Amino acid sequence: VIAELKYEAYFLTVADIVAWARSKEILCQGRGSAANSIVCYCLHVTEVDPRRATLLFGRFISVERNEPPDIDIDFEHQRREEVIQYIYGKYGRHRAALTAVVISYRPRSALRDVGRALGIDLQRIDVLSKTQHWFDGRGIAPERLRESGFDPGSPIVELWMELTAQLIGFPRHLSQHPGGFVIARGRMAELVPVENASMKDRSVIQWDKDDLDALGLLKVDILAIGMLSAIRRSLDCISARLGRRFEMQDIPDDDTPTYDMICKADTVGVFQIESRAQMSMLPRLKPRRYYDLVVEVAIVRPGPIQGGMVHPYLRNRTLPDSEIDCPEELKPALLRTKGVPIFQEQVMQIAMLAADFSAGEADALRRAMAAWKRRGGLSPFHKRLVGRMVEKGYTLEYAERIFKQIQGFGEYGFPESHAAGFALLAYVSSWIKCHHPDAFLCGLLNAQPMGFYAPAQLVRDARDHGVEVRPVDVRISGWESALEEGAVRLGLDRVKGLAKDAGERIVAVRAGAPLTTVEDLAQRARLDAHALAVLAEADALHGLAGHRHQAAWAVAGIDTRPTEMLRATRLDEAPVVLDAPSEGQETLADYRALGLSLKRHPLALLRPHLAALKVETAARLRSFPNGRLARASGLVTHRQRPETAKGTVFVTIEDETGAVNVIVWARVAETQRKPLLGSTLLTVYGQWQRQGEGDEAVMHLVASRLVDHTPLLSGLVSRSRDFR
Repeated sequence: VIAELKYEAYFLTVADIVAWARSKEILCQGRGSAANSIVCYCLHVTEVDPRRATLLFGRFISVERNEPPDIDIDFEHQRREEVIQYIYGKYGRHRAALTAVVISYRPRSALRDVGRALGIDLQRIDVLSKTQHWFDGRGIAPERLRESGFDPGSPIVELWMELTAQLIGFPRHLSQHPGGFVIARGRMAELVPVENASMKDRSVIQWDKDDLDALGLLKVDILAIGMLSAIRRSLDCISARLGRRFEMQDIPDDDTPTYDMICKADTVGVFQIESRAQMSMLPRLKPRRYYDLVVEVAIVRPGPIQGGMVHPYLRNRTLPDSEIDCPEELKPALLRTKGVPIFQEQVMQIAMLAADFSAGEADALRRAMAAWKRRGGLSPFHKRLVGRMVEKGYTLEYAERIFKQIQGFGEYGFPESHAAGFALLAYVSSWIKCHHPDAFLCGLLNAQPMGFYAPAQLVRDARDHGVEVRPVDVRISGWESALEEGAVRLGLDRVKGLAKDAGERIVAVRAGAPLTTVEDLAQRARLDAHALAVLAEADALHGLAGHRHQAAWAVAGIDTRPTEMLRATRLDEAPVVLDAPSEGQETLADYRALGLSLKRHPLALLRPHLAALKVETAARLRSFPNGRLARASGLVTHRQRPETAKGTVFVTIEDETGAVNVIVWARVAETQRKPLLGSTLLTVYGQWQRQGEGDEAVMHLVASRLVDHTPLLSGLVSRSRDFR
C-alpha cells in the first residue's frame, strides 16, 4: 500500500528528522496512528514495540482515504527549536513552513479588547476578565460585573457587554500551530501564502491545518513534551552516578516495585497518571503490566466517561475472557479491553465487524466523531450503523447502546496509538521516580515550567520520599539544580529575577577561586544592584553575609560601578548587626523569592490558629471513617472542572502533613464562587468520603461551606494550577 500510494518519502522524511535529533542526543518519540506500526518501529521512529499494542490497519494507512499517515514526533521541549531549525536548514525557508492557527475571540480577550476600545480603565478591565472562566460560557453574569465594581445598568457597561457578545467567536489573530511542519517539493509560496513569523528564523503559512489537509500537503508534526526534557535530565543524573551512559532502553520492563508504587497512586510528577482523576483510578484499576497503563492513560478521559465505559471495564477487569459478555463477532475488537470500547480504533473495528463498514467508511466515522459537536456530523451514521447491526441479528437495544458509546466519545475519544506512546513515558518516569527519586526531582526542576505540579509540591513530595534538598547557595549552586553527595542542591535558576547570564558568571568565577565576600562576588561576577538584591532576598548569600536581613544590608552598601571608580570613592564602614528574621518571615520570603521553602510548611506556622477553628490535618483526616463531618485548611494547589463533571469543581489543598482532595458540587460552587476561585488559603467544612481500605482507599472531603482564610498568610505568594 505504501508503494501504491507513493508514501516512502513521507516515512523517510520523518525517519531522517528523528535520526538527526538522536544524533544530537535530543530525546524524542513518535506517536500517532502510524507511529506504532512495524514500519515506524523498524525505522526507529518509535520505541513502542507494535507487538505490545493493537493497530488497526485502516487507521494506519488506507487507499480509500488516500492521505499520508498520521505521525506526531514529540521532542524535549527545551530543545525542539534545534529540530525546527534543522528542518529549515535542510529544506530551506522557501520549501518549509509552520502551519498557522486562527485564534478566535473568547470572553476574556473580547472583554479586554472591547474595554480598551471604549476607554475603560485597564486595571478594572483586568479585574473583571479574571473572573471569567471557560465554564462560564459566552455571557458575563451581572453578579461578576457587580463583584468587579461595575454597574450592569450603566449605558457604557451595557454597550461593553453587547459588543463583547458580538465579538466572541470572531477571528482575532493568526498564530503558529504547536508544531505542524509543511515541506514542499518546490517553492512553498507558489502553493500557499507564506509570511515571516514574529519569532526569529521562522516562516508561517497563512492557512490553518484543515485547509492544508484539504489541499493534501505533506505535514509532519514536530511537537514538544516537557516530560521528555525531564527524563533526559534525570537520565543524565543517573549516568553521572553510575559512571556510564544510562538510556531509556536500559530501564527494565515490568518492574514490580514500580508497579507497586503506581498501584498506590504514588505518582506525583510522573507523566500522564499524575492528575487527581488518574490517582483516584490507579488503586481501582491496579496496573500490573504495560497494556494496563495504555488503558489507564486512555480511560480517564471525557470520551470513555461520557460513553459509560469506565464502570463496565472495572467490573470486567478481573474476569477471565470466557466470562465476558461480548458477541463472538466483536471479540477481536473488544476482548483486549474486557468487552468495553475504550479507544477510537475499537469504534472503527466495531463498525467494520458489526455493520460491515469499509475501512474508508470507518475512518469517515472517526472523523465525524471528532467533529460532531461542531458540525453535527454523526447523525448520517446512525441509520447506517444501527440499521446494519439490526440486519445482522444484533438487538436494537445493543445497537443503540454501541451508537451511544460512539457518541460519548465525541471529540475526546483517545487513539490507542497515542495511549501506547504515552504509557511508555508514564512507565519510564515512574521507574525513575521509584528507583532514583533524587534524579527524578532534579530532572523535573530543570525542565520547568512543565507538568501538573509546581516546584513546591515536587520538592515536598521528594522530601517525603527521603530525598534531601539543599538550599540555593552562591558558593555551591550551579545554574540548574544538581545531585550533590546523595542530595539535590537547588540551582540559581530558582531565584526569581536573576538573569541566566548573571548566574552563569557566578558559576564561572567560582571555578577560578572560591568566593569570599559579597563584595568579592559583586566585583568578580560583575553583578548589578538588582542581581545582588534578588540573591539576598532568596537567602542565597547566607554563606557569605549571614541571614537575609544581614545580606540585604551588605548588598545595599556595595557600589556596583566599575572597579576604578570604586577605588576612588570607597569608604570603610563598621559592620552593622541586624536581628535575624523570624521563621514566618523566612518562609514568606522563600515563597516570594523561590516559589518554595525548605523550612516548615506555612500551615505548620498557622496550626495553633487553625486548631482553635477545630481544623484537622490531612494526616488526621486519612484515618476518618466514611461519613464523618470534617474540616480542613490548606494552600490551594489545583482547581479542576472537567466538562464531564456537570459543574462540579475538584480542588486540592495542601497542609504540612499532605494533600486533601475536595469535591465542590455545582450548587455549592455557584453559591460560594468567590472563596472557591479566589482563595490562596482555603478552609473547607464538609463530610469525609471514604471508599476502600489501606493503600487502595479513595478519600475526599465533600464541601458544604468554604471560607477564604488567605489574610492569615500575611502576603505569602503561592500560585495554584487552575482549570488545566
